[in-house]
Amino acid sequence: MAQRFPTVAVFGLGTTGCHLVDALVRGGRRVIAVERDEAALRRGRGRVTAAESAVEFTTDPAAAARADLVIEAVPERLETKRRLLARAHADCPPETVFATTTTGLPVTEIAFGSGRTDRTVGLHLFPLGPDREDRAVEVVGTPLTGDAVLADVRELVRDLGRIPVPVADRPGFIGGALTMAYLNNAVAMYERRYASRDSIDTAMTLGCGLPMGPLAQLDAMGLDTARDSLEALYERTGDPRYAPAPTLAHMVTAGLLGVKAGRGFYEYEAGGAARGGEADGLGEPVPARAVRRIGVVGSGTMAVGIAEVCARSGYPTVLVARSGLRAKEATAAVERSLERGVRRGKLAPGLLTESMDRLTAGRDLQPLGTCDLVVEAVAEDIDVKRAVFADLDRVCAPGAVLATSTSSLPVIECAMATRRPEDVIGMHFFNPAPVMRLVEVVHTVLTSKEARGTAHAVAAALGKRAVDCPDRAGFIVNALLFPYLNSAVAMVQEGWATAADIDTVMAAGQGYPMGPLRLLDVIGLDVSLAIQRTLHGTFRDPALAPARHLERLVEAGHLGRKGGRGLRLHEG
Repeated sequence: MAQRFPTVAVFGLGTTGCHLVDALVRGGRRVIAVERDEAALRRGRGRVTAAESAVEFTTDPAAAARADLVIEAVPERLETKRRLLARAHADCPPETVFATTTTGLPVTEIAFGSGRTDRTVGLHLFPLGPDREDRAVEVVGTPLTGDAVLADVRELVRDLGRIPVPVADRPGFIGGALTMAYLNNAVAMYERRYASRDSIDTAMTLGCGLPMGPLAQLDAMGLDTARDSLEALYERTGDPRYAPAPTLAHMVTAGLLGVKAGRGFYEYEAGGAARGGEADGLGEPVPARAVRRIGVVGSGTMAVGIAEVCARSGYPTVLVARSGLRAKEATAAVERSLERGVRRGKLAPGLLTESMDRLTAGRDLQPLGTCDLVVEAVAEDIDVKRAVFADLDRVCAPGAVLATSTSSLPVIECAMATRRPEDVIGMHFFNPAPVMRLVEVVHTVLTSKEARGTAHAVAAALGKRAVDCPDRAGFIVNALLFPYLNSAVAMVQEGWATAADIDTVMAAGQGYPMGPLRLLDVIGLDVSLAIQRTLHGTFRDPALAPARHLERLVEAGHLGRKGGRGLRLHEG
């Protein structure tokens, strides 16, 4: 039977250490919690929620000699970790197992420094994910770790109600390698003033369903911890994605460490709640044009969803499709969606009739001449979109705002197909539009303040949260999301882990709604490849080049869930 480690010593009572103490006590373990001095011990003791009767708090490192398992959760510095475990090696019996919680440092080097190469493992946790019992833990083995030790540690993880995911000793493992690059990219976006702090976090929580935005996540993690983890990954890999954004170093030097310091990207109350906020939109009152009627061009899933939202929100809505048949099909799709909402009790029965009375559909563009806002939602092809905007310029009244729902193409290309580029803007709705609350409002260098104000006002009237950003490839969400997805594909390509294990770590570990590879299959690998190529072509960053494995799958016709096969197999 696997060893159950009845007594565990935890060195370090930061975010990870306190999370470990609480999880171990809930799992029936006796815990020895060790800190470097009385002040640090007092702070850590205040963060631990477990019953004090199950925890021995001490500043004496020799107390670890009574533990069956010693876990270090100290700052991300190789010598600090090695020195601590070397001291524990001198104090502890030969059978004691050691574990390191490092994110970016090599477990193998820490094991050599500990003096117990065959009894040292990595235990990579995700303390900032949602508090649920199916959370994943990466169990990291080195070439010298004993099989029995790894089995014992995996059994401990299961005893704690977690999912052990075996991973090799590679830089960042799975979770750290994917997450730290994404978080660093978000800081760089904020640093360049591309979007506000709240716009970035709002976009990723509402647009991707993440449990918290990247800047709030960094505050919760501790900016010093994040910087140290990135430094370790950069030194180990030389990968520029891990070179810490200068803002991180500046904030750490200034003592702005996040929640634990009361201030980071946000300011915090004594209990850790964020205080205050920034505007997600324009930051100042901007006049908006009156919008009494909305037009939608297109008949696909996105166009149908946008038309439903507009009609349901009280706007007379005109939908224009490329044929009379497609217009009828789009109208029927809106009605079916509203009927589902009524059956599920989410919509009042009267709203169905009212919404359908507000919606008219056909193939003639002329009715768009009475619309104050027209949203183009046709195929993601710039030539097709430019042709639509040239037609809109011809039929729409002066002052009408013309919006594109593109997710990746340049809004300015659509604007320059008209004689009124100041009235053209991006309104990137997320799929399914009736459900997703986010709209990215994308302005070009020529977009007027009134057009921006109008887009923000309409988004609010539709019950959406608008975030403002300039016309740059990927806007906010895709610019942060797709490099992360592409990196996950590269992991599969390079044999780091299986698609299932990567998805388990990110969904059950980080608390994401779904893992990156499953998400790619849902989006469609052909769509994902097109977006990744746009990002790479715009920024010319080698790190943004589409993973070759993604290109090969698309070439083979494996497009994801819609085709039954992609990065994972899909039934039905």
